[in-house]
Amino acid sequence: MTLRNDIEITPQLVADHGLKPDEYQKILDLIGREPTYTELGIFSAMWNEHCSYKSSKKWLRTLPTTGPRVIQGPGENAGVVDIGDGQAVVFKMESHNHPSFIEPYQGAATGVGGILRDVFTMGARPVAAMNALRFGAPEHEKTRHLVHGVVAGVGGYGNSFGVPTVAGEVEFDARYNGNNLVNAFAAGLADTDKIFYSKAEGVGLPVVYLGAKTGRDGVGGATMASAEFGDDIEEKRPTVQVGDPFTEKRLLEACLELMATGAVIAIQDMGAAGLTCSAVEMGAKGDLGIELNLDKVPVREEHMTAYEMMLSESQERMLMVLHPEKEPEARAVFEKWELDFATVGKTTDDLRFRVLWQGEEVANLPIKELGDEAPEYDRPWVEPRIPAALAADDVPQMDVADALLKLVGGHQCSSRRWVYEQYDTMIQGNSVQRPGGDAGVIRVLGHDSKGLAFTSDVNPRYCEANPYEGGKQAVAECWRNLTATGAEPLAATDNLNFGNPERPEIMGQLVKAVGGIGDACRALDFPIVSGNVSLYNETNGRGILPTPTIGGVGLLPNWQKSVRIGFTEANQPILLIGGPAERGSHLGQSIYLRDLFDRRDGDAPHVDLAAERKTGDFVRKLIRSGVVTACHDLSDGGLGVGLAEMAISGGIGATVVDIEGYDPLLQYFGEDQGRYLATLNLDPQGDEITALFDEAKTLGIYATWIGSTGGSDLVLGKAKPVSVAALTSAHESWFPNYMSA
Repeated sequence: MTLRNDIEITPQLVADHGLKPDEYQKILDLIGREPTYTELGIFSAMWNEHCSYKSSKKWLRTLPTTGPRVIQGPGENAGVVDIGDGQAVVFKMESHNHPSFIEPYQGAATGVGGILRDVFTMGARPVAAMNALRFGAPEHEKTRHLVHGVVAGVGGYGNSFGVPTVAGEVEFDARYNGNNLVNAFAAGLADTDKIFYSKAEGVGLPVVYLGAKTGRDGVGGATMASAEFGDDIEEKRPTVQVGDPFTEKRLLEACLELMATGAVIAIQDMGAAGLTCSAVEMGAKGDLGIELNLDKVPVREEHMTAYEMMLSESQERMLMVLHPEKEPEARAVFEKWELDFATVGKTTDDLRFRVLWQGEEVANLPIKELGDEAPEYDRPWVEPRIPAALAADDVPQMDVADALLKLVGGHQCSSRRWVYEQYDTMIQGNSVQRPGGDAGVIRVLGHDSKGLAFTSDVNPRYCEANPYEGGKQAVAECWRNLTATGAEPLAATDNLNFGNPERPEIMGQLVKAVGGIGDACRALDFPIVSGNVSLYNETNGRGILPTPTIGGVGLLPNWQKSVRIGFTEANQPILLIGGPAERGSHLGQSIYLRDLFDRRDGDAPHVDLAAERKTGDFVRKLIRSGVVTACHDLSDGGLGVGLAEMAISGGIGATVVDIEGYDPLLQYFGEDQGRYLATLNLDPQGDEITALFDEAKTLGIYATWIGSTGGSDLVLGKAKPVSVAALTSAHESWFPNYMSA
């Protein structure tokens, strides 16, 4: 690449930087001249969709982001929530979708690395990770390759860094053939009085570069992530970053040690758009200018241009504003950990972003406007067309037992053990519930009994059929999964994955889904404290299913009272709590229709948020009273799959009764919302369980005995028995068989 900075700015060059003609005109109006080549790159980085949220900002403002426990909501590296005793949980979820499709191992690995930095930049030590992965149809030619690479990348980085992966999702659908999704979540623990922020304060203070050296990997990565794919996808491989988890582990320890010295005024992860975004955000938040001297930046490649250094997304790097009198002490910390420490600039009082390189000023821009004046669009959108409800007489028939075996042994409901056994789920020694249940649970260090629960959820089928109800359901299922362990849901992070927002029908999906998310979060007191938007997930005009992933965190006063999904003993009553009195009715958009009959019709199930809240609070109270021995929320596959998962997990069968005169397919495979299964250590004929039913009735909650645990078979009403051994074999076989084919 040329070393010149005076390259002619042509319309084609502007377009290559992802800027529309009217956006370029806005740049000309803002700075009163033609930008330099480096300045064009800076604007491209700051004004792309990935960094500026220009298509979604209007709608993100409608989400609830505050609450009595919220210390920091959206706008920082991660959200911060009070968990009592002077402790806080710091967490966020972000996407690395485009890079992971181009280069699955490094794309996924650096997604994990980036989200971990977001957490420890705030002063928190990472204690848990999750990932929500979505791939194309199993039979698609690229799917198996992508699964191999992404899972290896997630495990390779997380395991080496030393953080347990406690929960997550893996799903397949043909709509992800051209764009897989890799959404990475991390959570850390910090003292509430030791949270670090990115707002620079003070004039003339040193701006310090920390961590690994800068290379050419990832140049233009944020811009690439803000465009849909075409046939030139392989040409974008150089824009994928390369990660080093061992360097990141040293960076974590060095940063936490440095923070303890009192030297840090502000600190910011170098993520998307690297040095550009981190420097601009720090200065703009503090109403300060920043001057950078790129000749001081540690580099690992020769002849790097100012453009390349400003847009590099090399990993394991931080930017910090430092108390100058503590600079020698800070330098000693990073030298001890064998990491780069370089003073590369200073804060100024002129609100300018100035970049010097080889004795020249290659950029001089208004720092506030770089962020604040980024384009913000109120894009046209159309109301989604909601499919008609599935007709009562349009239920394709199949033997209940045969359907159950096929579903638990299919790509949607089969065990993900092949995936999570490649992750270290027990490192740090605090994992209480490993992947495979409703939520991961860890103990909180520094406290005898406190625990945290983590889960991520969304049903993209529902979101496409009815984006508003799908958005509600994603939040409700996340809240429900936390509740099913006994945890109090505290707050959430969102990762909104959609197609091209310039298409009104896609924008309509986003608008309505965000509306549903907001209404559910308000009804459930479950604020959004951090998040990410990933748009343009399309290839040659074919978009993904709308996938607004919700990651949730819950608090357990006593982790020893948390419950799992597996049956624990024979002869225990099984209760169905919540939902409609007919036990199940909704087959629209169900996996029964999709996976057994290749049908995607009907409306999505609707979520009664008031009932959801009442039912969840009731279930949580039961769990904490000690009478619940196992609990599981019902989602994909309804009651039948839920019972099978509990039987498989516990290695114990059950016998369940039908509702007479009612279609068993609706009973066992309807995906009605707001429902839980629970087993109790109570006499099914005793006074205590009678009082429980009376309380539920008083609260307006449907709760009923449906059967008992025991035996080696799962018997669903009049259907033929299915052995737990056969269910387990089917459940555990699909993934390893698929990956070894």
